[in-house]
Amino acid sequence: MANLLKRKPLSQIVSEAKEEGEEHLERALGPVSLTALGVGAVIGAGIFVMAGLGAHYAGPGLMLSFVLSGLGCAFAGLCYAEFAAMIPLAGSAYTYAYATLGEIFAWIIGWDLTLEYAMGASTVSSGWSSYFAEFLKMFGIKLPLWISYDHWTGMEVAKDTAAHEFLAKTHPELVSGTQGFLNALQAIMASPPASLLDRAHQLLSPPHLFGAEIGFNLPAFLIALAITTILVIGIKESAKFNAGIVMVKVSVVLFVLVLGSHYVHPSNWGHDWHSFAPFGFAGIGSAAGYIFFAYIGFDAVSTTAQEAKNPQRDLPIGIIVSLFICTVLYVGVAAVLTGMEPWQLVNIGAPITYAFLDHNIHWASNIITCGALAGLTSVMLVMLIGQTRVLYAMASDGLLPRKFFAAIHHKFHTPWKNTILVGLLAACVGSVTPIDKIGKMVNIGTLLAFVMVCTSIIVLRITAPDQPRPFRTPGIFFGGRLPIVPGLGIIANGYLMYSLGWQNWARLFIWLGIGLVVYFTYSVKHSKVQKLPKAQEGD
Repeated sequence: MANLLKRKPLSQIVSEAKEEGEEHLERALGPVSLTALGVGAVIGAGIFVMAGLGAHYAGPGLMLSFVLSGLGCAFAGLCYAEFAAMIPLAGSAYTYAYATLGEIFAWIIGWDLTLEYAMGASTVSSGWSSYFAEFLKMFGIKLPLWISYDHWTGMEVAKDTAAHEFLAKTHPELVSGTQGFLNALQAIMASPPASLLDRAHQLLSPPHLFGAEIGFNLPAFLIALAITTILVIGIKESAKFNAGIVMVKVSVVLFVLVLGSHYVHPSNWGHDWHSFAPFGFAGIGSAAGYIFFAYIGFDAVSTTAQEAKNPQRDLPIGIIVSLFICTVLYVGVAAVLTGMEPWQLVNIGAPITYAFLDHNIHWASNIITCGALAGLTSVMLVMLIGQTRVLYAMASDGLLPRKFFAAIHHKFHTPWKNTILVGLLAACVGSVTPIDKIGKMVNIGTLLAFVMVCTSIIVLRITAPDQPRPFRTPGIFFGGRLPIVPGLGIIANGYLMYSLGWQNWARLFIWLGIGLVVYFTYSVKHSKVQKLPKAQEGD
């Protein structure tokens, strides 16, 4: 009978990390490239897309939501840094759990990471499409709404357009972009008249399939396929592409902070706790849970361990520096966004661009749109890298079919087959599913991974105290028996999991249930670790 808690020996993990050659991943990433990969994943979805969703849960308290999420990430990030330096192997949290908690937990976290990375890429592709629609408008091109968004998001965009038209006809004395105009727009959207809804449906004009209205987000589908092609070509080329994009979008974020601060109305932040946090601390916690997946950039860095030139030194640098840079920028943009217009009017798909459009600053919105496109492109790139490297690690251990998921291209040295599969999955999901629905699925998977990494670092400090550690997580005393930092990570991320509600827990358990069926019907029978002599179990 299989030993479900059998651990992968640390000696074997370290040996695999040193392997090189045609059938292994190419080591081409230094500290700057790794930090850029982290910033590339974090700055994008959180600022350019998920900030809009978070504002509708926390109001101006979104600033505190980013702080809360950042704290949970900081604690988990310090644990990731120790693991990444000690176990420099592709697979991230999956590999760490395999070395400490045992195979069944490693499988659960590896399967769970699919929710984090592949579905995260789908979320971002949907947000990318919203900014791409604004980009085309700069050249006078307007795609039909039904081919620019999924059906439900397209209807919301049509309602917003119809509300602007309605307000211009009924209140011509209001100047577009003023606070009075925004307040009137907020009131109309809260209770839209029937004529406005009819006009929105006319603007959408969706085709029908078998009597049902349909929508297909074609730009989201195509960008996911384009990023997949780049990843198949090679990690070095992908890193160069990403580094250039990161420079562009960080410049745009700083531009938003400087220019947007001149249009902030402090009254939009509220005058007391209730108006600052309209749904209380529970709303701030819910928003923190929903925006949390945007922080997966730093843990995606750890999935590229086998492609880092000096992983023991460079991975902790990439993880910690990228996390610090992004958290500071997140909080600043949240303050500007919720200060520029009432939180009820913050757009979910393209919040920053619309904030400037509502103030009639079209030239600035054009710059922001270009930066957002660059930012979201790099996020998709890093998320898809993370997913394919986790699948590669699982297949290398025998838990998935090796000939497919661990097949390395002889010329590009990338896991090309599983990259194509993951890209197609992300493209299909992102093209037909509303961004908020995918985003809610992603977050609980991310948080579970963080909780298990924090738990794993405690276990490893107790079971392998003498293992060489180029980087040590601070705040762990008495050989792991007083784990302050990992314990705070478990509490903070566990609270965010709790705040996501029972629907997301139900989705998580259903997904994990499917994964366990795969594990017991295939993985446990093909596991390399299960075939090791008992004397070699663990280390």
